[in-house]
Amino acid sequence: MGKKRIIQKTDLTTEEGIASAIKATSPKKKIQEGEVHIQSTYNNTIITITDTKGNVIMAGTSGSLGFRGAKKGTPYAATKVAEFLGEKSKVVGIQKFNIFVKGVGAGREAAVRSFIAQGFDAGFIRDVTPIPHNGPRSPKPRRV
Repeated sequence: MGKKRIIQKTDLTTEEGIASAIKATSPKKKIQEGEVHIQSTYNNTIITITDTKGNVIMAGTSGSLGFRGAKKGTPYAATKVAEFLGEKSKVVGIQKFNIFVKGVGAGREAAVRSFIAQGFDAGFIRDVTPIPHNGPRSPKPRRV
């Protein structure tokens, strides 16, 4: 049969795991300005970094860093995702961000604070959460 191969999965929740993942990604082009799109739901936080035209450069979720279940929607998980993507974007050369926040989850403010605390220049912070103007059609009256 032969030897069994054991695949070692890197743990991205530790500092060494984040550093190894950043070194593995080589930047394709240098960009000075970009946009951060933070989608925060009750169950997860998804952060996408794009250039000013909207082309995706990198993305990350709290689930991709190893958080599972209810821990994915916490502010701590959102902070870790923002730190991870912040370090990766420093390698690419991004210095200024425009931040777009969408959703009602717990990680929205934590992710924004984490990006600003890392020393990035925030152009503006805009809330783009969809708001219904009239809502769906109301149900018909009940006949008794």
